[in-house]
Amino acid sequence: MAEPRDDQSATGTRELVSFAIGEQDFCMDIMLVREIRGWTNVTMLPHAPSYILGVINLRGAVVPIVDLASRLGLIPLEPTPRHVIIIAVLGDQTVGFLVSAVSDILGIAPSEIKPPPRMGSDATAGFIEGVIASDDRMLRILDIATVLPRIRLPEEA
Repeated sequence: MAEPRDDQSATGTRELVSFAIGEQDFCMDIMLVREIRGWTNVTMLPHAPSYILGVINLRGAVVPIVDLASRLGLIPLEPTPRHVIIIAVLGDQTVGFLVSAVSDILGIAPSEIKPPPRMGSDATAGFIEGVIASDDRMLRILDIATVLPRIRLPEEA
């Protein structure tokens, strides 16, 4: 018997973690998520891209923290203790994403995922894999691989 793909359960649904960035709703594949933690202060890095807030020490690993709002072309978040960091693993790289709040874990059938509209005015359009109508909101599935090409931390002088 064939095993389900890593990002799908035995029922064929795809599991996603939904989160808010300001008033905007997004989600990402739950298989990328290592942990969800509260905001913690970062160590800033000189010459880092503007969307990289800095780095944290996560059990001995240096993890870059990305302001996902800034990276998506939205109004940058001003981190507070109410904000959340989603720690994700992308290949061999661990990255933290600053978001406003984590909302839910969703099981979505592939048929529920619609292609994103191709409108040039939405700054996030190139980063969206699909759109889901969930309850009274529209969720955009982020293609994390395009949101975050490999991060190279600036070399120390």
